[in-house]
Amino acid sequence: MTLTLYPAIDLKDGNCVRLQRGEMDQATVFGTDPGAQAAAWQAAGFGWVHVVDLNGAFAGKTENREAVESILQSVSVPVQLGGGLRDMAGIAAWLEAGISRVILGSAAAKNPALVREAAKAFPGRVAVGIDAKGGMVATEGWAETSDLPATELAQRFEDAGIAAIIYTDIARDGMKTGLNLEETIALAKAVSVPVIASGGVASVADIIALKAAAAQQPNLNGSILGRALYDGSLSPKEALAAC
Repeated sequence: MTLTLYPAIDLKDGNCVRLQRGEMDQATVFGTDPGAQAAAWQAAGFGWVHVVDLNGAFAGKTENREAVESILQSVSVPVQLGGGLRDMAGIAAWLEAGISRVILGSAAAKNPALVREAAKAFPGRVAVGIDAKGGMVATEGWAETSDLPATELAQRFEDAGIAAIIYTDIARDGMKTGLNLEETIALAKAVSVPVIASGGVASVADIIALKAAAAQQPNLNGSILGRALYDGSLSPKEALAAC
């Protein structure tokens, strides 16, 4: 069992930032050249890059186009993109531009037909992003919390042909308090599609714990890595060695 690690590039106003619990006014800028950052993650040995257009998540449309394009021009590894993708035209445009996989979050909760249509049109290239507060789905850049349990939303797409589910515990995102393994495992048990853990990775211990969990729950596919990579408390070398 090998986990896939996805170093994150969260984009706000063209910069590489990290948020705390999804609060836009709690953004820490870690770099002003997204393309260079993506190239650095590739050079470090990562096989994917995870990109989120934060402005786009709130606006409902792509807002950091130049930054995403610079990332695509800077790496040869696959890139997955989320944030502001709300219609087939936007999804198709980015997949044609070189994005390997799109992530549908708010659209998954509010327009499930779009997810099904996209997954059918682009097999293996559509993931669902499920962001949760207290186990309940949050949407619109995490600004709204619904009364829909995350596991129930995941099960709605069990037969849709999606590539993966990215599950983020918002309360832990950017806080380096450790992955919410309990909820992530529960969600993975509820579906058969691959599940990617996100939110709270603090050290190599989190990756080791996730790998141990994946030995028992094989559809635990990997993890998004954010703040811990940027501030140096987790090195790419030790992260990749652990998985």
